[in-house]
Parts: sequence; structure tokens; C-alpha cells
Amino acid sequence: MRTYLIRRLLQLIPVFLGILIILFLIVELSPGGPTGNMVDPKMRPSQKAELAEKFGLNDPPVERFFKWVTNIFKGDFGRSFRHLKPVTDVIRDMIPPTLALSSMSLLFSLLIGIPVGIISATKQYTLADNALTIFSLLGISMPSFFFGLILLKFFAVDLGWFPLFGLRDPLYNAPNKFMEILNMMWHLVLPMVVLGLSSTASFMRYTRSSMLEVIKSDYIRTARAKGLKEKVVIYRHAFRNAIIPIITLLGFSIPGLLSGAVITESVFGLPGLGKVSVDAVMYRDYPIILAVNTMLALLTLVSTIVADILYAAADPRIKYN
Repeated sequence: MRTYLIRRLLQLIPVFLGILIILFLIVELSPGGPTGNMVDPKMRPSQKAELAEKFGLNDPPVERFFKWVTNIFKGDFGRSFRHLKPVTDVIRDMIPPTLALSSMSLLFSLLIGIPVGIISATKQYTLADNALTIFSLLGISMPSFFFGLILLKFFAVDLGWFPLFGLRDPLYNAPNKFMEILNMMWHLVLPMVVLGLSSTASFMRYTRSSMLEVIKSDYIRTARAKGLKEKVVIYRHAFRNAIIPIITLLGFSIPGLLSGAVITESVFGLPGLGKVSVDAVMYRDYPIILAVNTMLALLTLVSTIVADILYAAADPRIKYN
């Protein structure tokens, strides 16, 4: 296992560098520029040149790329053009809300999607299976922004059960830290459901398909013939062998939740990483755009390694030499 992990980590280096090159080229070739929102129409060409020089945009692209990559490995993602402070300072304040939202959404997806997928597989072609299949297809196909607006209209505007937007109630004075955290979690309920809907539906479909393949196997029939309880057969024998595709989906769901938070946070007005990313695109704040996408790329690569480790934990027959 140790040799395998070292080999995989070494393989990540050229892949990560290739991703950095692609990200930089996309930003570099995109129309417009970061100084476009700062330029006054009455500015003289010399003033515009000074502004570009201030942000280091007059240097050759190759030089700027190597300087950017070198600083990344030092933990420096540059200085935000809009906020006029280091990118790490901007992102550091926005990561906790996004991390809380993504963690809650992932937990929601796992706790709902996997058990419901097992139930759907064990009750194949019944009314419950058909209803759950329709629900999963709706969850996969429904746009998150549209579903978010529906929840806001019904639960926040009409019923008033949940707050309309934001992460904190400005009129609520929490007596202690615990109550403050509860208030924040209450604001995250609707965004959590919206962000976790697609993942929940995907886990349902993958679990159902994988379980259907396993429960028709000979060893499952043998386990039932021995008189084992149905719960033991399904959850201890069948599910353990059906979990590999689910682990694969889990590995790609983690970075997917963070990228999906871009839309969800914009709909619900949450001050998180997604909202910062949208603002960075609108203002062409290239350092923040590159930093956020670099973090997502690195998280995706790490998630694949974590998934490989979980394969061996779930199935002892898998060996890494």
C-alpha cells in the first residue's frame, strides 16, 4: 500500500502541473481584462499602462505563469485585483460557510440516497421502486437554481419556516456560541437540500443498480438458503460487495459539491466560496478565479486517491502492490 501511495502521489505532480497550464491558458485567452472595470473613459493611455503595470499585466504570459506557479508552491496565490489584499485572506474567510454547507449536503446525500437505493433494489418493479425512480430522475435533471427558488417561495416566503437569505439573522443576538451555530445551521437547511438533491439522486441510482447485480449472485442465494435473516443477507453480504461503485461516486461527489455551491450560494445569498467565485468572474479578478479552480482541481485529485484507499478497506480482495 505504501509503495502504491507514493507512486500515485508522484503521478499527481505532472497531472497537477498540466491542470495549472490549462487553467492559466483559459484565463489568459478569455476576452476582456481585470483592469476593464477600473479604467475611467477619461484616462490617458499612459495612466492605463501604469494601471496594468501595477498589477503585473505587462509581463510576458510565460513569465507570469512561472511566477504564479512558483508562488503557489509557497502558499501565495497572489493579490486580489478587487479586494486589494492577498487571495488567501479573501478565501480563508469564505471557506468555513462553504465547507459547512458541502459537508451537510454530502452527509444528507449519503444518509438518504444509499438506504433508499437499497430499498428500491430489494423492492424491484414495485410501486415504491417506481416512485423512487421517478424521484431520482427528477433530482438528477432539475436545475439547482430552479429548485432553490421553489423552496424559497414555498418555505421561506409563503410559510416563513426558514430564512430567505444570508448565513446569520442580523436581528438575532445569540446568548452563546452553540446557539449561534444552530442559527447558522438553520440558515443552511434549504441550501443543503438544494445542493444535496442531485447527489442524493445519483447515490440512489448507483446503489440500486449495484445492489441489483449483487443480490442475483449465487452466494446471496446460498446465504438465504442457510436461513440467514434478510437484513443480514442484504446489509452484511450484498451491500458490502455492492459498495465499490458507490465509493467511486463518492470520490467525485466531494469536489462536485464545492463547485455546485457556486450556484447555490448565489441563489441563497450565502457569503461563501461560491459567491466569491461568481463575483471574481464578474469583476475578472483572475487571482481568485485561478486560486479557487486550483483548489478544486487539487481536491479532485486527492479524492481519487482517497477512493482507491477506500476500495481496499471495503473489499479485502483488492490489493495494491
